[in-house]
This record gives sequence, structure tokens and C-alpha cells, in this order.
Amino acid sequence: MSFSFLLKSRYTVLISYVATFIAGSFLIRLGLMVATLEKTGFSFFSILRIFFQGFVYDFGVAMFLVLPYAIYLCFLPQRFIRSTFNIVLSYSVLLLMIVIAMFSFFAELTFWQEFESRFNFIAVDYLVYTYEVIHNINESYPLPLLIGAVLLISLLVLFGFVKINAFTRYFQSNMPFKKRGLVSGMILLICLFYGFFVPNSWAEEGSNRYHNELAKAGIYAIFSAFKNNELNYNHFYKMLDKREANRVIRSVLQENNSHYLQADSGIKRMISGTGSAYTPNVIMITVESLSADFMAHFGNKEGLTPVLDSLASANVLFTNMYATGTRTVRGMEALSLAIPPTPGSSIVRRPGNDSLTTIGNIFAKAGYQRSFYYGGDGYFDNMNQYFGSNGYDIIDRGRKVMAGDHYLSRRTIISDDQVHFENAWGISDEDLYAALIRGSDQQFKAGKPFYSFVMTTSNHRPFTYPSGEIDIPSGTGRNGALRYTDYAIGKFLKEAALKPWFKNTVVIIVADHCASSAGKNEIDISKYHIPCMVLNLPEQALHQVAQLPALNHSSENRKNEITPLCSQIDLYPTLFQLFGWSYESNLFGKDVLSTTYVPRAFLGTYQKLAYLKRDSLVVLSPQQKVETYIYNQTKNEQIPRKFSGKVINEAIANYQTAYDLFKNGGLHQ
Repeated sequence: MSFSFLLKSRYTVLISYVATFIAGSFLIRLGLMVATLEKTGFSFFSILRIFFQGFVYDFGVAMFLVLPYAIYLCFLPQRFIRSTFNIVLSYSVLLLMIVIAMFSFFAELTFWQEFESRFNFIAVDYLVYTYEVIHNINESYPLPLLIGAVLLISLLVLFGFVKINAFTRYFQSNMPFKKRGLVSGMILLICLFYGFFVPNSWAEEGSNRYHNELAKAGIYAIFSAFKNNELNYNHFYKMLDKREANRVIRSVLQENNSHYLQADSGIKRMISGTGSAYTPNVIMITVESLSADFMAHFGNKEGLTPVLDSLASANVLFTNMYATGTRTVRGMEALSLAIPPTPGSSIVRRPGNDSLTTIGNIFAKAGYQRSFYYGGDGYFDNMNQYFGSNGYDIIDRGRKVMAGDHYLSRRTIISDDQVHFENAWGISDEDLYAALIRGSDQQFKAGKPFYSFVMTTSNHRPFTYPSGEIDIPSGTGRNGALRYTDYAIGKFLKEAALKPWFKNTVVIIVADHCASSAGKNEIDISKYHIPCMVLNLPEQALHQVAQLPALNHSSENRKNEITPLCSQIDLYPTLFQLFGWSYESNLFGKDVLSTTYVPRAFLGTYQKLAYLKRDSLVVLSPQQKVETYIYNQTKNEQIPRKFSGKVINEAIANYQTAYDLFKNGGLHQ
């Protein structure tokens, strides 16, 4: 059977569609490559690899898309091929397939604009949380115009198929069932081959992240992400013998002021505080997408964060802290559990995440009230279930109250009359802080100290906020959202300072993650660097920070800076030591102020798990892959280098133990 015969068969339309899809995918890939020319280098062989692998993926996607209709064509009797039903169905199905392709191309372009990546687990999450995503798209882009453009282009492509007589050849063809079965069977076999033997990870074998992402195909990548949403560490990653992993992690976490509560296994230990204990109220403001390089303190020249820079100069500042991941739920996981990121979904989104030994649990044992404030609907990303089932009271916008929501704590909906501005992701930061002040007033009257975990939303696309507050128009981009975020923090602090509870309240300002994780390397360490500052500490705590010689302060004039490399998971172990607390710890974080502290950080994507100890970088990947580098922070370069097994074993022990503790219930109370 010749190819020319297929062009005159009932499969003519499908062949035309496959060719059009591959051509469109080629143009999308070419456009994305041109858009990244300034960020990464391309050689002849890298371009060849990108377009060869891209063609393979595009062809596979096209086969999956046409498979259902190919099976229909196989079993469609010849006498029905010119029937009104088949004619209407054929035009409708092809138009739908073209719309799917055009919509996926548009979605890829917008997703790349935000994440500089093909579809991944984030896109899977977006498909789950359609309310926020559709509203975000509607507010960020001229959606009616774009939908109209997609439909118009799709109709033009369909008209092109009519002009080349693809439908005429289809409806006039006479193809025996045996040949139809052969063609449809080949398409089915191709799909099975792709499903079993062409993983999305094939495109990730290169060392340049941009090259890897360009080689992928969006639809193929999103189905791969959905399939691999949660990875079993013990099945896919390099492991140590369990006893050796236990020995290594206990050695790493051992500190002078701690002792383990179990003689042979586990990380649960008793931390002994020094001096008199201090029990202030604690408010942690977790700022959406606040990269360190947005601040003048870290070299930015645009003046985007005058309030935060002023606070950083006058208060305790962690200058070398790194986020554990690239999503809000990863930041929440690190800041509430002090645990390295585990592969797949964040623990915040997993089943069995109730009654854990969270930071909030430590506050509860110290007699604190606990609250979680979120400017959006906490149903998103499972936030309410996670915080509610771990003892936090919930204060959120809460448009939905689902019948299946059974929280262990109270939930307060921020009502319409308390909201002055709202977009797809939630209410303005000003409205959220107003709710925080109202809640703090009530908790202060109750006579118990309070701990509040606050998650903002304003520094997020569509970058809209109340007009008239700053001199950058709402909706014009990230810079305006940053300025508004900064302004709202300053306004909150001014209003909170007038409250009777504020003088005994420590305020933490920290990012959940950076605004972008995209870079030349799969894990670009500079894209995990976040600011973290602690305000309103008492004099005795400030004195501890200033007097510790191990911190290597950058200058005599900046005694408030904590400079060692550290992770989000180290924030609360450090803070509790400043408070002089003795407490039971099931945390992987450590006291950065300790003279025995060894600088290190944890960073991860959904699949890659990195451990940076001083300048030694270990990256763990599926298929038991271990890569080692020397990291040059000044140049942000990762230089491949083999080094001893000690650092590698520490990396494996941290991630392996963290995964096993959660899966086996070791993180539960």
C-alpha cells in the first residue's frame, strides 16, 4: 500500500491533520527558541536535537489525537461514508481536533511566558483548579478576542482542508476493510509504542534546561506530568540501606543542645533552650513570588521594594536563604513542616497529611492559638484541608464550602463587605491584612499568644490591585504588583503598630518561592534565592544575632544580617532558639545561629532533588541518577565534578528519610 494511495483514501483528512499539527508545532517550537536566544546558547547539534526530538513527540501527539477517529473510520461501513450523519460528524470532529490543537498552541505560549517551560505538574494543577485559572486567564488576557482568534484560525484551517479536496477524496474513497484495519492498527500500535517506550524524560537528557524544554511537546508533557504526579522515592531514586540512612540523618541533625528520644531510630529529639523563654505573638507573612533579586538589598536598581529594603536594613535579615521549591505549596510545606521537598506533589496536597508534627503543633504545645490566613479560596491546592486538619483556624475568601470539607478547626469567610478589591486569585493584600488585624484583636482579647500563617496573593498574575495606592497602573505587570505588595506591607505595619498586641509580636516576612524558576540549568540555584526578615525581636534576641562570630557578618555596620547558606526549613528552628524554647522536634531544619551549623540548602522540582552543601551540589533524579557539581555562586555556574560519597550520602539520607517518615506515619503526632 503506497503513501499516494492513502492520500486518496478515507484517511486523507487525518493525514492532512497530522501534517498541519506537526507544522504548527514546528512553528511554536521555532518561536519559543527565538524567544530564548538571549538566555542560552544554541549550537548546530543542539538545534538538530531539539527539532528531531520535537518531531518525534509531535508525531506521537498527532497519532494520539487521531486514534479515536481512525478507529471510527476503520469500522465505518462503505455504504455510510456519504451519509449526512458521517459528513456532519466528520466536519465536526475535525473542527474539534483543530480547535484542540490551536488552543494547546496558545496555552503553551502563555504557559511559557509565565514559567519558561513546557506543560508540567503546575499545568496539571491548573486543570484541577479551573475556577481560579479561568478567571486568572480572563483577567490577564483579552479572552473573548483570543477565543475568537482560535475559532477563526480553526475555521480557516478547516476551509484549507476543503480547498485541497481532502474531504472530497474522503467521501469519494472506497477502501476495503482489510486495508482500513491495517492503517488503523498501525496508528494504534504507534500509540502503544509511544505509551510504553517514549517517555517525556527522553527530552531531559541534555544539561541545558531550555534545550530540554524546547524539545518537548506540550500535550505529551502534560499527560506525562499527570501520570507521574507522585513519585515513590524508594522506587525511582538512589537509596542507602535503611540503617545507614538512619545513621547518617541522625548524625547530620545532631546538635549540642539536643538528644534523641529513641535510642536507635527516628529523628524525634528534644531541643533544649538557653536562658529565659520568650513567648511573643508571631505573625508570618508569606509573600507570593518574592524573589531576592527584586530588592535593592540584593542588587536591584529599580526601587520596587522601598518598604522591604528599609525593614531589611533595620531588622534581622537572612541574606542567603533558599526556597525548597517553585510552588506556593512547596513553600508552605517547608515553612510548616521544616522538611526537605519530596518527589511529586507537596505534602500539602497529599492524602494522610492530617495531625502532623508541624511548626503549628510546637506553637500549640506552648499554649498558642493558631490561624491560617489566605487571600483566596483555601480550597485551592488543598490548603484548607491541610491547615484545618492540623489544628489551624482558617480565615479565607472561601467562595466554595464543599460538603466533603471536614476540618478540625473553625473557618471564617472574609465577607463581601470586608473586601474592597478582588481578582482571580483573591482579595488585595490590604484587605487580607485588615482581616489579620481584626483576627489578632480578637485573639489578643482571649488572653493567649497567637501564631498566624499569612499567605498573600497580590504579587501574582494578573498583577491587578486597587488603583490610586501606588504610581504604577494596576494590571500593567509584575513591577506594579511588587510595588503594591511592598506598599501594603508598610501600611499593615503602621496600623498594627498602634495595636496593644504589637509590642509583643514578632513579624516574619518571607517568600514562598521566587517569581521564576526558569534558567539554563534544570535546577537554577539563583532562582531559589529568597529574602527572609524577622521584625520586632526583643533586645536579648538581637544581641544573640549580633554577637555570634560564626555568622561572618558582611560588615561591622550590618550586625543584623545572618549570612550562612540556609533553607526555608531552618527558619523556625533558628527562631525557637532565639526565643529560648525547649521543645520536641521532628523537624529537618536546624538552628542557623549555632556555632556548629554547617551551611546547606535543599532545592527541588517535582522530580529533581538538590542538596547544596557549601559549594558542593548533589542532584538526585529518577532512575537512581546522581549528578554532582561544584557551584560557583558569583557566576551562578554548576561545574560537573566528582567528589566523595559523604555529601552524596547526606543528600540521599535527607530525602530518603523525609519520604519514608511521611509515608510510614513518622511525621504524625
